[in-house]
Amino acid sequence: MIRIEGIHYLDKKPVAIWLDDCFISRVERIKKLQDGSENLFISPGFIDIQVNGYDGVSFSLEGADDSSSEGRHLSVEEIRKITKELWTQGVTTYFPTLTTNSRELFLKNTGILADAIEDPENLGSIPGLHLEGPYISAEDGYRGAHPREHVRIPDWNEFSQLNDRAHGKILLVTMAPETEGATGFIKKCREKGIVVSLGHHNGTADNIHEAAEAGAQLSTHLGNGCATLINRHRNPLWPQLADDRLMISIISDSFHLPPDMLKAFYKIKGADKIIIISDMVSYAGLPAGLYKIKTGEMIEKAPNGHLRFSGQEGGLYGSATPLPEAVTHMMKVTGCSLGEAFMMTATNPARLHNLNDRGTLDPGKRADIIMFSVNDSGLKIERTFVCGKEVYTR
Repeated sequence: MIRIEGIHYLDKKPVAIWLDDCFISRVERIKKLQDGSENLFISPGFIDIQVNGYDGVSFSLEGADDSSSEGRHLSVEEIRKITKELWTQGVTTYFPTLTTNSRELFLKNTGILADAIEDPENLGSIPGLHLEGPYISAEDGYRGAHPREHVRIPDWNEFSQLNDRAHGKILLVTMAPETEGATGFIKKCREKGIVVSLGHHNGTADNIHEAAEAGAQLSTHLGNGCATLINRHRNPLWPQLADDRLMISIISDSFHLPPDMLKAFYKIKGADKIIIISDMVSYAGLPAGLYKIKTGEMIEKAPNGHLRFSGQEGGLYGSATPLPEAVTHMMKVTGCSLGEAFMMTATNPARLHNLNDRGTLDPGKRADIIMFSVNDSGLKIERTFVCGKEVYTR
């Protein structure tokens, strides 16, 4: 049995926690912390439901995503490396995310990811997968970087085949509500306990509300995956903000959403209906510089983590910002409390996906715990425990 101490993330008072095997067995308030832990906060680990890749490896491509990592391919070993890197960032649970691609590649990669889910070295950090596409809008702007040639209408037979290949572990599907057959597809997912999120779409208010009525529960990276020029009144943003049945996920990396938009989303939805995601792509973890992708185009990664097509001002090519930095930015911009920040990065995703064994520091939960310091520059992860095992110490 392991005993750890720290400042509880909710009330900022000293607490001792006992870890017995994989679970929290006891939580006790104490008067004084041991030397060395008086400046350390203790909280549940982050749950990131949208991770596209890391360190040159993409979950959606056959091989590496850029010329800097030739010869590397998606494999259980590479996924194991990504998991261990995410532990250093306080992410104890994550959903590998596959974006729009061919059926053949989906089948291949979901099989590899299913093996990674069952890999004991990942310590249960991957409960399932996120399928972002291919059932999205084919329109420019709304489609984002998803390849048009692989966008298609919802196909339950195809999806069932993919989910079988993933051993039933597709937990989240992002799709467009205006596509043919979307409502019936959403209902079938809901019956299976699969969360449907609306994203990369140009749905009308009627489409969006009908999708929520059918069982959609989330909007994927709201404010992104959207055309630059939209009607000021009739656009996909307002209905998703207005519909209380929909939670929203957001990328608070200081590049994807301007501060005023983050503030507005926070005020409208509240901390209990927001999930902060990293949406990290394979360039996360790589040094700043220029990278040539397989299309021949050049991607520029700035020292501050901003990713864009080279030479484009203000353009984006996914995110490379770790969750601790995203949480720090969210707190600075909105003024949300530390407890609310962890509601948006741990409790809410656990609740949405029925991951009832994680997301809080209650007895009986998995001992997925992080200890961190807070200073003017933000959160710094000091220790990470996964399933009761210490997997990272700074």
